[in-house]
Amino acid sequence: MPALDLKLDLETPYTLDSEKLAFFREHGYVKLKNVFSAEVLAHYGREITRKTLELNRNTLPMAERSTYNKAFIQVGNLWTKSEVVKEFVFGTRLARLAAQLLGVSGVRMWHDQALYKEPSGGFTPWHADQYYWPMSSEKSVTAWIPLQAVPLEMGPLAFAAKSHTFEYGRDLRIGDDSEARISKAMQEQGFRYVEEPFDLGEVSFHYGWTFHRAGPNVTARPREVMTVIYMDEAMRLKEPSNDNQVADWKAWCPETKIGEVMDGKLTPVIWSSRGA
Repeated sequence: MPALDLKLDLETPYTLDSEKLAFFREHGYVKLKNVFSAEVLAHYGREITRKTLELNRNTLPMAERSTYNKAFIQVGNLWTKSEVVKEFVFGTRLARLAAQLLGVSGVRMWHDQALYKEPSGGFTPWHADQYYWPMSSEKSVTAWIPLQAVPLEMGPLAFAAKSHTFEYGRDLRIGDDSEARISKAMQEQGFRYVEEPFDLGEVSFHYGWTFHRAGPNVTARPREVMTVIYMDEAMRLKEPSNDNQVADWKAWCPETKIGEVMDGKLTPVIWSSRGA
């Protein structure tokens, strides 16, 4: 498929039906099939993988790593390192979906992040992403984009359904403690644990406060995943409530002051109905 057609696929709106929208609002996550073609994922995936491996600093032997560092190779803001990755991350197909799910007029990017779970890579502990983000509202969502089909053996993203309004555990950073304490809380509250394979082209979205985890990768090939984190285009910076939120403030929108819209060089609006 020509590069122009591949780019067009990134811009063509995806039809989101009312049932999927209602499911997301109720359960805090949704999985959507056939968001991207195999050709799109192969083309952009090659460059995402190349830059992820080039920029990876998580190189200790697996046995010497912490639980967190066993979980995945993590590289953020790849869009600033490659024009090809930028083309993918700035695609309006995904961003428009994020705005529809959140019920906002538009979304700006918080950042992108490659999450590659290596062969023999460990589990990803229970956590909620927004623990790390100094955002003034719950209007944030992560698009989780596998670059290949993800069977259960590879460690697909798993969710605690309807946990996005549950506040216990929101003060826990990802690690062994969050795995133990949030797992216990999810079971006590009776939240349904949803762990399912991902088909090629399937993408999930989850709120910043939806609790989630992933199993280990027991296959011989890496689980290659790209993520894009979106927030309401009107999102304001709140007073950070932990050191990690201070660090993310300084990393992603250092020019923004508390109380201001998070409109920095690294947090551009990707799609807005106001500009449509």
